[in-house]
Amino acid sequence: MIAATASFFSAMRWQDVIDILINSYILFRFYVLFRGTNVLRVLVAIGFLWFFQRIATSLGLVVTSWAIQGITAFAALIIIVVFRNEIRSVLQAKNIKNIVWGLPITSVSAPVSIIADSVFDLARSHTGGLLVFPGKEDLGEMVHSGIQWDGKISKEMLMSIFWRDNPVHDGAAIISGDRVSEVGAILPLSHRNDLPSYYGTRHRAAAGLAEATDALIVVVSEERGNVALAKGQRFSVVKNREELSQEIESHLGIASRQNAFLRRRILELGAAAAVSLLFIGGVWFSFTRGLDTLVSLEIPVEYMNRDQNLEIIDTTANAVRLNLSGSGTLIKSIKPDQVRVRIDLGKAVIGHNTFSITQENVSLPPGVFLRKVDPPNLDVTMDNPVKKELPVQVDWVGKMPENLILASARLDPEKIQVVGGSKLLENIVTIYTEKVSLENITKSGKITVKPVLYPASIMIAPGSRERIIVEMEVRSVAPSVK
Repeated sequence: MIAATASFFSAMRWQDVIDILINSYILFRFYVLFRGTNVLRVLVAIGFLWFFQRIATSLGLVVTSWAIQGITAFAALIIIVVFRNEIRSVLQAKNIKNIVWGLPITSVSAPVSIIADSVFDLARSHTGGLLVFPGKEDLGEMVHSGIQWDGKISKEMLMSIFWRDNPVHDGAAIISGDRVSEVGAILPLSHRNDLPSYYGTRHRAAAGLAEATDALIVVVSEERGNVALAKGQRFSVVKNREELSQEIESHLGIASRQNAFLRRRILELGAAAAVSLLFIGGVWFSFTRGLDTLVSLEIPVEYMNRDQNLEIIDTTANAVRLNLSGSGTLIKSIKPDQVRVRIDLGKAVIGHNTFSITQENVSLPPGVFLRKVDPPNLDVTMDNPVKKELPVQVDWVGKMPENLILASARLDPEKIQVVGGSKLLENIVTIYTEKVSLENITKSGKITVKPVLYPASIMIAPGSRERIIVEMEVRSVAPSVK
């Protein structure tokens, strides 16, 4: 048993490990994004259908396997059509991080999050606000003239309470649990001398109640657009929503409950990650060790039924890569010469031709199936071959040594015949030789060079010389006098 397990893991490639991890993470993200929705339930049902389909295939139940496969495909379509609103709501996240790797384990209770968002929205619009979170002490003797409200907390409610034209916007809102119990409440003013001189009535009222009780008071400055907290003798400015949420949670004792919630969520996500890894590992094992084994072969392309008056001038690829599947035993025994890729040029025309490679173009042994072709299309350029006589020119590079000049250069032959496509040769007027460096020429003499044919579909016509003799005359010149 141990030896078999060791043999199994030793046969795994590093690509297999990466493949399993990537797909496990994708499945885990599906769970995170669609947790608690009907989409996830349908996905789980599709997973079970796939599992039963694999069992039916392994048992040779052809009709059952085919039926389950059809139901699975139909169920996948149902997800897209029926649950498109839920899918869209998930994919329309403002931050791509929430889709790719964000985890829903840092969220706080809904009222605290709503309060923090509302407070900073008030600050951004320079709308003053005063919120009181009572502690264990009764505020009855310290808070006066409040109007009973008893409304469930929402952002719209908080924004409307402190709206400038609302008669109660100058007073404080008393928060009890997830409800606003009073609005327009009057708080006692502080007589501290250490408060900044620019603090107005709201800030001094917050400090006054904080000094007399154990309440937490949140102040939104109308003039400066910032948020401050008052508790006991402490008066501090809050910089962001997260800090404000933490302060409120700590005051209300939510932190301990939140930690327990986070621990449960981490355990839940850890279990989901493990299940995803096991499921994808089982899928990988099913495809690589079960009935379906995949192999990739690079096969040269064969061209058939070419018109004798046309030549292949250029192709985008001389070979294609085929992804094949079949039984493990058959795939292991397959040889590249048993697979052929043929392109029929019977209908090809002069110029550019595009051919799609399908199952009809590929010959496979029985029991082997074509999964993918790369590239799926081939571009073939055809033309009518013609002969053309072109002048030859030496491709000189560099400079002659000092006090030497190249007086003359005669080529033998001066012209050569080439064979190529008619359209291609229309634009070619000269054939250049390979590069000849002037720096190495110090005396008269002869050199032999080759013509450079570009593109490669151009060839030297039969009977033409393939090498050019260059006879050079080099002269000395008197050095210039400065």
